[in-house]
Amino acid sequence: MKPLSNLESAAFCNQMAMILKSGISALEGISILLDDAETSDEKVLLSQIFNRMQEDGILAPALEASAVFPPYLVRMTEIGEETGTLDEVMDALDAYYTREDSIRRSIRSALSYPLVMIVMMLLVILVLIMKVMPIFQQVFVQLGREMTGFSKGILNLGTTLSNYSLVFGLIVAVLVLMIVLLFKTKKGHALLMWCAYHWNHSRNIFDKISASRFASVMNLTLRSGMTAEHGLEYAQELIDDPYFLAKITQCQALLEQGTDLSQALLKSKIFCGIYGRMISISGKAGTTDETMGKIADQYEEEIDIQTSHIISALEPTLVIILSVIVGVILFSVMLPLLGIMSGL
Repeated sequence: MKPLSNLESAAFCNQMAMILKSGISALEGISILLDDAETSDEKVLLSQIFNRMQEDGILAPALEASAVFPPYLVRMTEIGEETGTLDEVMDALDAYYTREDSIRRSIRSALSYPLVMIVMMLLVILVLIMKVMPIFQQVFVQLGREMTGFSKGILNLGTTLSNYSLVFGLIVAVLVLMIVLLFKTKKGHALLMWCAYHWNHSRNIFDKISASRFASVMNLTLRSGMTAEHGLEYAQELIDDPYFLAKITQCQALLEQGTDLSQALLKSKIFCGIYGRMISISGKAGTTDETMGKIADQYEEEIDIQTSHIISALEPTLVIILSVIVGVILFSVMLPLLGIMSGL
């Protein structure tokens, strides 16, 4: 079976949290979920978990043996069972994976919409230079003239693309495949992060995504009774932004020197401004775990708002660019054509 998605992991944790809070054991809870399973894949997975749990009644090894649950979920489940707070851990994991799914959808929306618009722009331009421009050329020939200058260059480009369309199509397909494979590798992902981090708008979004994930992890680990040091270790495993990881490393060094968690977070610039103030106050009040959850929620809301603003700004921008390109091409043909017709 393929690994569970963030939404599927959240759904499982949500159901287990409700069952455990009702006073039902984890083994009985899996049995209930098995009885209510709707698809064959769910039944197979839950049957594997149930059969494994019948040996010792422990949930974490059964989840790990299924090989479809995220390692972080398995580890936190183990901690929840050891500390007797499995219901709270499952509830927190539900919130964590729901937030992760929301962030992923925001990123996908922010990237996919502009890409679709750009592809549509290129298709419109290709149709214009490969199909429309030759028609204008026929009109010029019938009038005893030929295209010159910029319009002639566009016509030649369209003719070349039309004559070697198969070759250009293969080249584009290879380039797209190489880009997709590149960004699926660690080096490619690092290159994408580097490019994104050097553009102000995307850098701000990536910072907020990393800060939201960090706050979610710290909220979950602190609620589970773990130390801040362990929380930082988990955050390092779950965050892939090298720039934010450097901040976590600095924070760990400050903790090792005896610095208070709230001060370490401020000095390492993981949280600044109002969030830094919230952490400072919560550190004195002993409510850091709750504050981390609130910060994660606030960052998620800011990410949604910022991506929506970027998309709303990109739409008219791309339309204007397309209109200008099409207008320039058409005017390069229409103006000489009108001059010829006026002289007849």
